[in-house]
Amino acid sequence: MATLHLHSVLPNPTSFKSTKVTTSTRRRLLANSVRCAEATQVTGETQRVTVRNGNDSLDICRVLNGMWQTSGGWGRIDRDDAVEAMLRYADAGLSTFDMADHYGPAEDLYGIFINRVRQERPPEFLEKVRGLTKWVPPPVKMTSSYVRDSINVSRKRMDVASLDMLQFHWWDYANTGYLDALKHLTDLKEEGKIKTVALTNFDTERLQIILENEIPVVSNQVQHSIVDMRPQQKMAELCQLTGVKLITYGTVMGGLLSEKFLDTNLNIPFAGPPLNTPSLQKYKRMVDAWGGWSLFQALLQTLKGIASKHGATIPNVAVKYILDQQAVAGSMIGVRLGLSEHIQDSNAVFSLALDEDDISSIQEVTKKGKNLLKVIGDCGDEYRRA
Repeated sequence: MATLHLHSVLPNPTSFKSTKVTTSTRRRLLANSVRCAEATQVTGETQRVTVRNGNDSLDICRVLNGMWQTSGGWGRIDRDDAVEAMLRYADAGLSTFDMADHYGPAEDLYGIFINRVRQERPPEFLEKVRGLTKWVPPPVKMTSSYVRDSINVSRKRMDVASLDMLQFHWWDYANTGYLDALKHLTDLKEEGKIKTVALTNFDTERLQIILENEIPVVSNQVQHSIVDMRPQQKMAELCQLTGVKLITYGTVMGGLLSEKFLDTNLNIPFAGPPLNTPSLQKYKRMVDAWGGWSLFQALLQTLKGIASKHGATIPNVAVKYILDQQAVAGSMIGVRLGLSEHIQDSNAVFSLALDEDDISSIQEVTKKGKNLLKVIGDCGDEYRRA
């Protein structure tokens, strides 16, 4: 099977179908989701949050370490250096790692890392470490044995008896096998092979169908940034109703939302920093779809003013703005393990509080951009174009 790079963007516009949560659906979902209420409970410090559905719950760090960067395209990853970097992140309290079955050696690195934690850290430290992974299968027939065998691969690579969270992605909604797969994943959860079942890049309509089938998902991982506010237009209402939480990626847009790209003109060849990673290239296309580089510069200038006011950075403001959005449990910041680190900057998010003036200033700029729900479609639609 070819490597599937889930984090890629198809930039061509497409129409979208409106999904409304009807009154009858609200009643039905509420009846099924009393168990989902109070899904977010800040545990002790503001750094951690609990996602929950019924008896299934998992506390995670609100700033997650994204490991897409281990899959190639960001520089060669040295295994030993990467594991040492993971230990430094965890020691600093940033102890939730997000990966996928197709992110190169990510699951294997986690397996080495978690064994180092078991050997070199106290048991209470181990209790705070979380490894979230994704399963991105081809849309073949989802039999119980196929699902079980696939999940066993991740369990072996990550060297855990039970996956903390399995986030499921599905390519083709015309194939309703995603419901079969999720039911088999729920069976594996009941057996103790998985602690929590979640989704990645599902749209509002399909999330509603999944919940109506009483599949206990705790979260949906979606693209969400100051530029891409699609999750707040449809998805967040259903999440608020049912207790499902959002885990966001692309929140700093691969580094575009940073001082590095302030006062640059990428429309002139070689005039600005190179877009030399898959994430920078992906999110530059998102900027183009939203409003272009000139408007993006206005946004960066606004964010820089807010950051300077608070003694923070542009990425701090970008992440905190999304963490403060409805239904958001946590946001991803990609880590280039062994190549560069931003531990201090990531932890600075927790002490930042945006005021009403900050929020108004950001919204004054973003309202000038295009509505990406109309340009691209609902959450995850960019991955399912014909």
